[in-house]
Amino acid sequence: MTIEKHPLKPFLPAEGRILFLGSFPPPKARWSMEFFYPNWINDFWRLMGLIHFGDKTHFEVSGEKRFDREKIIGFAERAGLAFYDTAAKVCRHKDNASDNFLEILEPADIASMLSVMPRCHTVVTTGGKASEELQAQLSAAICGDGQLVLTNESCAQTHQLVPMPAIGESVELDVYGRRLRWWRMPSSSRAYPLKLEKKAELYRRLFV
Repeated sequence: MTIEKHPLKPFLPAEGRILFLGSFPPPKARWSMEFFYPNWINDFWRLMGLIHFGDKTHFEVSGEKRFDREKIIGFAERAGLAFYDTAAKVCRHKDNASDNFLEILEPADIASMLSVMPRCHTVVTTGGKASEELQAQLSAAICGDGQLVLTNESCAQTHQLVPMPAIGESVELDVYGRRLRWWRMPSSSRAYPLKLEKKAELYRRLFV
């Protein structure tokens, strides 16, 4: 059992239009670069390559098992993509990347992230735990108390203020002083039982 603070700063371009939120990075031993979705066997950057360039290997470094951080950052800045996670501090109950063994000790402040990106009107969660935490924070914001809410401490009544979208679908609501669309996407981890091409069909909806 290990307590960890988030090792990365939020990546929040001033012109950011879409904020991607996972749960928390995997242990550093699994990283192939110093950026979000760093695990070599996580397919997030292959999905982006397939959707935007027709090539799932576009962000891979040829002949090496790592992603090209500089190419990814340049792409994200041009496309207006922002990145962080829904947890700033966690207890990792097992030494792996599974959300099933993550306990959120300190939620990330999503409202503050959005406040520095006035053009951002889309938030995307890329997994179950991230979706649960965002649902709690959106519900708290609509309640008017604005408190960061730990999912397992949230009351059912508050939770129901924001419906949980089906995977691959979205809900639209007025929150944080803007009209915000929340998309719930399947995890880009290979542990999620869906082929890369099928995941790409769902993720492609974000950019239509």
